[in-house]
Amino acid sequence: MRVLSIESSCDETGVAVYDDQKGLLTNQLYSQIKMHAEYGGVVPELASRDHIRKAVPLVKEALSSSGLTPDDIDAVVYTAGPGLVGALMVGATVARTLAYAWDKPAVPVNHMEGHLLAPMLEENRPEYPFLALLVSGGHTMIVKVNDFASYEIMGESVDDAAGEAFDKTAKLLGIPYPGGALLSALAEKGTKDRFKFPRPMLNHQGYNFSFSGLKTAVSLAIKDFDGELDEQTKADLALAFEDAVVDILKAKCTRALRDTGLNQLVIAGGVSANKHLRSAMKSMMEQLHGKVFYPRTEFCTDNGAMIAYAGMQRFKKGVSASREICVFPRWPLSSIDEMYSSKSV
Repeated sequence: MRVLSIESSCDETGVAVYDDQKGLLTNQLYSQIKMHAEYGGVVPELASRDHIRKAVPLVKEALSSSGLTPDDIDAVVYTAGPGLVGALMVGATVARTLAYAWDKPAVPVNHMEGHLLAPMLEENRPEYPFLALLVSGGHTMIVKVNDFASYEIMGESVDDAAGEAFDKTAKLLGIPYPGGALLSALAEKGTKDRFKFPRPMLNHQGYNFSFSGLKTAVSLAIKDFDGELDEQTKADLALAFEDAVVDILKAKCTRALRDTGLNQLVIAGGVSANKHLRSAMKSMMEQLHGKVFYPRTEFCTDNGAMIAYAGMQRFKKGVSASREICVFPRWPLSSIDEMYSSKSV
């Protein structure tokens, strides 16, 4: 079986084709970063318009590059949420229109489930059950994954997501959008331990996170310089901030792994591309005699490949959309099966 996917939850338009026997056949992606950089962040209306412009050409390119026709596609899968409502509506409308025109089923996919399963696109993949750290601009959570579609949320951020904290801290340091990745690159030039920031909720019982206070600590440190920061000081602040975030994530995952007895850890989402985080988690899992799994870098951020894989699994479980085109800007992973079983998708 083959599915064609459309991802349009935020500022990337992704289209992919996945074959359940041959794996990923093609993955087309268009990023809106350059357009939004002028405004210092994602402008929802502009994002929606750009998805309209790019979605159909990317579908044509995906079919062409994989040597397929609509007759070779068994279902069209698409991101139904969470995300920006206008952007989601573009992808959902294009997907449902193609499905109707091609007389194929349409399958809605939860964006976070796509991230969670992204490592399954790799040859080196985890086996169920495993622990997952989903860490992105919009979400930070620890999930016990018992099996496909069987998820237990163990902990999550009570305020800013880790990726959001990266972007906000980058802005404080005068780093242009998209700030998180550039902050990490700058941190590589930093002097370790020149600054020491707090680790909020590090010793707090449970697995929840908090990053807003860490961002405030950076802001206060910057004020001590009256806004006059040389490049080395910016790098030192970036490294201290990144160290604090990694320490928090590592400590919470260590606790969750020990409490569950699991020895496999998946790290997914945009922040999972962070080199410092990957290195720290690899060392941690070696000490715990376990294994860590990541998606390749291009599958850490939003993409059609992860939606295609998740959509294929949902399609095999008999999921298909109702005739009404619905999207869910707020669709928590914790209520994913409730939404599917209600048939409201």
